[in-house]
Amino acid sequence: MGEGDNRMTVRSVLAGCGSMGNRWLEYLLARSDVEMVALVDIFTANAEMMNERHGLQLPVYDSVARAIEDTGAELLLDTSIPDAHADNALTAMKLGASVMMEKPMSVTMRDASQLIEVSEQTSQFCAVMQNRRYTKEIRSLKQDLDAGVIGTPGFFSTNFFLGPRFGGFRELMDHPLLLDMAIHTFDAARYLIGAEPVSVYCHEFNPEGTWYTGNASAVCIFEFNNGAVFSYNGSWSALGHATSWEGAWRINGSKGTALWDGDSPARYQVIEQGAATDQAVLTTKEGIIYWSGQERRDACLNEMFDALLTGNRSETDIRDNIHSVAMMLGAIESAKRQQRILLSELY
Repeated sequence: MGEGDNRMTVRSVLAGCGSMGNRWLEYLLARSDVEMVALVDIFTANAEMMNERHGLQLPVYDSVARAIEDTGAELLLDTSIPDAHADNALTAMKLGASVMMEKPMSVTMRDASQLIEVSEQTSQFCAVMQNRRYTKEIRSLKQDLDAGVIGTPGFFSTNFFLGPRFGGFRELMDHPLLLDMAIHTFDAARYLIGAEPVSVYCHEFNPEGTWYTGNASAVCIFEFNNGAVFSYNGSWSALGHATSWEGAWRINGSKGTALWDGDSPARYQVIEQGAATDQAVLTTKEGIIYWSGQERRDACLNEMFDALLTGNRSETDIRDNIHSVAMMLGAIESAKRQQRILLSELY
């Protein structure tokens, strides 16, 4: 794999041939520097259907190891179920392939730590899809926060209330909200706060009327190493008055407050320049969109490929993303213990 205009084609295998895999494959087939060499799914009929859907005749496997060994693939793209991510990535890296995977990188901290160890031992690239970092609204909000528009932010809160009916594995998971969805918001909080979480208290529950087997609602309080506090109220079985998929955010700073609905530019109320805080006159400001690049899944995949092909570390490299995983798994552990826990216990 080369650099710049001399990039070589990356021989790639896609594992997980469901709806998300089809979305990734559409992106991959549009890249001139990617050669798809195999599809993997434990139910090979899914891979055959993917071949047919996209007019392909790729070899089909039910094993990541066999697919990489037979094809000499240099890259595994993993859109399988969360429980399979760590095993697939470990297998690929040990066989000499880099990895790009859907979130979460693992469902245990032991596996997350092992992924980092193996990546370092093998010098293989491994990064995670965190597409919700890549919207023009959140990138522009981050730029404003870093510029001090509301002073020093100290209290971040997000409401996330939706009622999707997925069917399938999500409705059977023990922790569908925390394990499959909340990591998006947790990762966004880390991105906006610009610090790392140190503790969490979480109460997880299932209100009346839920259609999930596992707990689909949660309240979490996180403390960060810069003193900021982040609160999360979320439900995946909420009917009515839905928030956006990005959540509804309120960020309180030393000089004002930012409100962001997830879909529109943020809005600010800030102290007029030079005014004393005890006699503050607040000015309302509409956020400006600075980000003009691609967004969401394609933007995250672009960034991961740019990092892979230039030898750099991705923004969503597993060494960074493990802290988002710690928030997810720490929240689950806190709910089980019914007490505040230090995330350092998990590492």
